[in-house]
Amino acid sequence: MRRALRILRGTLVVFVAMLTGPAAVAVSAQDRSNDWRTASRESAQMAPDPATTPEAVIQVYGARAFRWRGAFAVHTWIAVKPEMASHYTTYEVVGWGVRRGYGNAIRVRRGAPDRYWFGAEPEIYGDLRGPEAEAAIVKIEQAIADYPYRSSYTTWPGPNSNTFVAHVLRQVPEVGADLPPHAIGKDFLPGPALAATTPSGTGAQLSFFGLLGVAVGVEEGLEVNVLGLNFGFDPNDLALRLPGFGKVGFGD
Repeated sequence: MRRALRILRGTLVVFVAMLTGPAAVAVSAQDRSNDWRTASRESAQMAPDPATTPEAVIQVYGARAFRWRGAFAVHTWIAVKPEMASHYTTYEVVGWGVRRGYGNAIRVRRGAPDRYWFGAEPEIYGDLRGPEAEAAIVKIEQAIADYPYRSSYTTWPGPNSNTFVAHVLRQVPEVGADLPPHAIGKDFLPGPALAATTPSGTGAQLSFFGLLGVAVGVEEGLEVNVLGLNFGFDPNDLALRLPGFGKVGFGD
């Protein structure tokens, strides 16, 4: 009986620890109930201007998910601009249409790649430029074409928008993007796979349907996944990797 109580106590401690980050983010958030029709989708003015940037550019972005989901997770997307191109092309996965039976989850749009995600300011997780980016764009387009879940979407544990971006990044390790720990769905591996490279291409991971796993990489450090919530430490950036909070750095 005492052993069972200790196990129960330990389980409750872990459960509370897992939810501390999302709860703190939810409390500190200014407004998670914005109407999607009025929430900002303006450019954050972070992307290089195509008019003055002739070189090829690849950027990986993310921003807090809409409404209550933002306490737990970010939504990520990837943008490309070939050499001398006059605009960016952005690729992302959204579930609104798919859940209603309206086909392809992959959305493609031209224009500013750094738009607010329904009121949430974007961050850059990866940035590659020049001849290496030009060559990688071809691989990105092929990885997008090969994405196996274009007709399905599941918020948790995946496949979702972060599953899509992680899939593309694994096929194009040149980008070297480090998806944050609260990119829930990034650890959902396609098909029956239980092992893969990390999205940055700098390490390896084991994952059981995105619900339980471990990842080790130069960019990611050490990350443990419990029910889609990730904990870890990134010695490269001197940062903790925490549910809800994302990366919390202690370096300069």
